[in-house]
Amino acid sequence: MTKSDPNKVLRRLPIVVGGLGAVLLLINRLLAPELTNSQARADVLGVILSAVLILTGLIWQQVQPRLPEAVQLIGEEGFVLMPDLPQAVKTELAWASHLLLTNTVTRSLVVFYKDKVLLRRGILSPKSDVVPGAILKRVLEKQKPVYLVDLKVYPGRVEFDYLPDNTQGVICQPIGQEGVLILGANAPRSYTKQDENWIAGIADKLAVTLKEEI
Repeated sequence: MTKSDPNKVLRRLPIVVGGLGAVLLLINRLLAPELTNSQARADVLGVILSAVLILTGLIWQQVQPRLPEAVQLIGEEGFVLMPDLPQAVKTELAWASHLLLTNTVTRSLVVFYKDKVLLRRGILSPKSDVVPGAILKRVLEKQKPVYLVDLKVYPGRVEFDYLPDNTQGVICQPIGQEGVLILGANAPRSYTKQDENWIAGIADKLAVTLKEEI
């Protein structure tokens, strides 16, 4: 498991500097043979600055969002298309999946349409069959996407056994009325609202092509 927070050290720097400054002020006070008025004023100023730095660091710890931890998904990388698809559909699926894998946090995706798996791409699970569970059925019935921000906390995660075992987040995006675009991420809470809008737009484009060609 790898950390994905490049600002971790920067967030802690004010606390370290403030704490070090306070310690040095204390040492300087203890070693000073005589306390002068100017030294007293400098000590007060130093204590204030150290306190401000420590407080700033504590605020940064709470305010600045920490990026979620990413994992290496378990599985083999692959690109599997249903063989008897029209060429136009193959091209569209290849284009859409490439965009999603290169422009979002998606690491594994499945296109499920009319009870068939049209495409599997990215990091693949050994299991290729998709048996719709409660979550997938709800997406098909309600025609509304479902975003499972941290898959491991959902009991319904067992239905996504066609994704890598350690998939961290899942989006199920309707493709028209007969299909679902299923996306797996390698970090929890990693899809942004912009990503969700982007995914919805691609799914709408796929819906038009699939309805015309299949």
